[in-house]
Amino acid sequence: MNTIAIFKNKANALLSLTLIMLMSITAFAQDTAGGVVTKEDSAKSTTTTEWYADPMYIIGGAILLIIIIALITRSGRRR
Repeated sequence: MNTIAIFKNKANALLSLTLIMLMSITAFAQDTAGGVVTKEDSAKSTTTTEWYADPMYIIGGAILLIIIIALITRSGRRR
């Protein structure tokens, strides 16, 4: 019975951490101030994008987070 209580506490902590991370990601995703910076010159114009505005980094980070969570939960089953 004690093992089940410990597992529930760890699962609740992991769920809370996941929800907090997802909420912070959505909060940062709504920020439009740092998206695209355009500098114009008489000869040429340069457009740069911040690395965190690229959706590939967000997708890669989400996949990495899922893999880490899977490894953590899998290591708990070995005991």
